[in-house]
Amino acid sequence: MRILYNSKDTTFKTPFGTITEGQKTTLSIHIPASCRTENVKVVFTRENGEPFADFGMPKSGEYPHYEIYTGSFEITEPGLYFYYFRIKTQNECFSLYRQGFDMTNMEEGSLWQLSVIPSDFKVPKDYMGAVMYQIFPDRFYFDEICDLSGKLEPFWLHKDTSEIPCYRPNALGKIENCDFYGGNLKGIEKKLDYLSELGVKVIYLNPIFKAYSNHRYDTADYMKIDEALGTEEDFRSLCSEAHRRGMKIILDGVFSHTGSNSRYFDINNVYGGGAYHDPESPYRKWFDFKNYPTEYTCWWGIKTLPCTNENEDSYRDFIINGEDSVIAHWIRAGADGFRLDVADELPDSFIAELRARLKSLKPDALLIGEVWEDASNKISYDVRRKYFVGGELDSVMNYPWRRAIIDYVTGKDDGTKFVETVMEIAENYPPDVLKTLMNMLSTHDTSRILSLLSPEAHPETKDARAAHKMSDDVRATAVSRLMCATLLQFILPGMPSVFYGDEIGTEGFEDPFCRSFFNWQNVEGNHLRNFFCELGRIRAKSDALTCGDITVCKAGPSAIKLERRNGDKLCRAYVNTGETIEVDVCGSTLLTQSCNIIGGKYRIEKYGFLIEES
Repeated sequence: MRILYNSKDTTFKTPFGTITEGQKTTLSIHIPASCRTENVKVVFTRENGEPFADFGMPKSGEYPHYEIYTGSFEITEPGLYFYYFRIKTQNECFSLYRQGFDMTNMEEGSLWQLSVIPSDFKVPKDYMGAVMYQIFPDRFYFDEICDLSGKLEPFWLHKDTSEIPCYRPNALGKIENCDFYGGNLKGIEKKLDYLSELGVKVIYLNPIFKAYSNHRYDTADYMKIDEALGTEEDFRSLCSEAHRRGMKIILDGVFSHTGSNSRYFDINNVYGGGAYHDPESPYRKWFDFKNYPTEYTCWWGIKTLPCTNENEDSYRDFIINGEDSVIAHWIRAGADGFRLDVADELPDSFIAELRARLKSLKPDALLIGEVWEDASNKISYDVRRKYFVGGELDSVMNYPWRRAIIDYVTGKDDGTKFVETVMEIAENYPPDVLKTLMNMLSTHDTSRILSLLSPEAHPETKDARAAHKMSDDVRATAVSRLMCATLLQFILPGMPSVFYGDEIGTEGFEDPFCRSFFNWQNVEGNHLRNFFCELGRIRAKSDALTCGDITVCKAGPSAIKLERRNGDKLCRAYVNTGETIEVDVCGSTLLTQSCNIIGGKYRIEKYGFLIEES
């Protein structure tokens, strides 16, 4: 008989998941009576492995073949902790560790995790459960091309928005990313009603500040809108019109590096006074020169992206603390928050300081971090990050769930790993963060979700991937899979984030193929878009889906059941990626695919699903 403890089950731990400083927490462990247990305690360590505290767990009850040992405690110091159990019996003394997802093991295994969150850590409620839409600004929409005088050169415009983004290197072997299509801020403003039909409440814009490249992660001037996108007045107008429709605007904050072709570094001496050419430049301390000026620290070794020194006071004043800092300027212009690019490469103190200033300017502003792993226990550059236990980030990009969804709907996982991944994140993240996670299936950094869900092998060469289009049969399977994946995205806690064009079935592999121009001719009558709209309507009307708790389990060989509950409101969904399953009819049906009611039961076929509420 095994000793029983499962941190995800409130039979053994209450409350579920993270706790706030000083919050009472109760643990129970069930030990076979045959062990003749004399003493049990739970032992806590700090995140660095140093001993923290231990708490006794006296016997509190019994049932056939088992004895129950229960202890309550409070931890008043925010931080990341790990724990195990120390058990003394009449015959021996041993430690009990975690094994796998929900099992235990004597003397060998891993530790359980417990995050203690600051009691004053608050996440803005307006974003919880809201539908997000991510836009790569150059590739969305325009009526007229902006005035390009002043645009950093060289650049060129595609003659046709259906053309494939430039991906081949130039004569020097460099990929310049200087091809543009003309999408701009006025174009986004003109399509706000389109986004409203999708139920969008949050618009996340990839970088919009002046830069050389089309992706604009090489910032040239943080205080100026790129000429190809318009003017600051255009941005203010976009924010005003979005707010009038109940939408928020989130900007991309790229603060770990600038562009080499910027007024701060100025490798081409376009502006004058930049750090590269002037050792007395006011920006000199912003950059780490190893051998001035030609050798300097740059992002992932890319010479056009010199890294900034975020611990330099003058840089922090410019980005965060100054009266007209970058943060202050664009929040006052109408922005509602920032997504921090490569948050792992920003010091905790920088993020904490930025968040404090952001909230002082707009208390309900949102701060999202780009983190690709479990953000609750992330180690970056040998430092354990404090995104949640330090009260730094409201939300993060949820790549763990994205990977779990893709593996499940493509058959790499029968649902077991999906269930485990969902519940791991649900346990490790603060409840309000969980409700505000950026749950995406595609981004500017990934292949398009429809292409990833194709049942056929992906083309091996870049030229082949550039030209590839699915056949009708292959596309039909990919769309069925996409609908399952999107259903999961919209049912899970957090903000379902749609990458522009995914709702109309846009294909495309890695960058830059995932960044094609939006095909507006493929909108009218598009059944996939109608599906996205319906999911948006269902979510908007459901308190359970916007802010309810999550429970997920296997419901068949390749089927899963998800439940979201908020008080007496319950929404339930089944998704099946294998052989037909049958489930009982329990509530009012909201949406189905490949699903029929026969004899009082739902029959859900492969790639079928249903949503019901009760």
